[in-house]
Amino acid sequence: MRYAETDQMGVVYHSNYLIWFEVGRVEFIRQLGLNYKEMEEEGCGIAVVDLHVRYRAPARYDDELVIETRLVAARGAIVRFGYRILRAADGVLLCEGETAHVVVGKDMKKRSLPAKYAERFALHLIS
Repeated sequence: MRYAETDQMGVVYHSNYLIWFEVGRVEFIRQLGLNYKEMEEEGCGIAVVDLHVRYRAPARYDDELVIETRLVAARGAIVRFGYRILRAADGVLLCEGETAHVVVGKDMKKRSLPAKYAERFALHLIS
């Protein structure tokens, strides 16, 4: 945790968790052997359309965090990811949430997830 991510009391500012959700999502996609930048270059983006977050305990300056990301759903033009952010030192759950995305083309119009990604995502869905 960097000092710039905290408030005057040394507690992480709430919007930083949303940035960490994105970091987790990009890394999750990378671990599937895919690359989000290449997805976009191929004309496939995933636009956030809904977000839920629940703060459980504060993260503080200099905490090391673990971001757990899972794929919750991937069907047609909808993709959902779930997240848990934990303090590495003691495993305490600090924050959890979920994002819903609509698959869009470069024209920002809704489209189905291309087969290449849909097939890989299907192998990693949490049941």
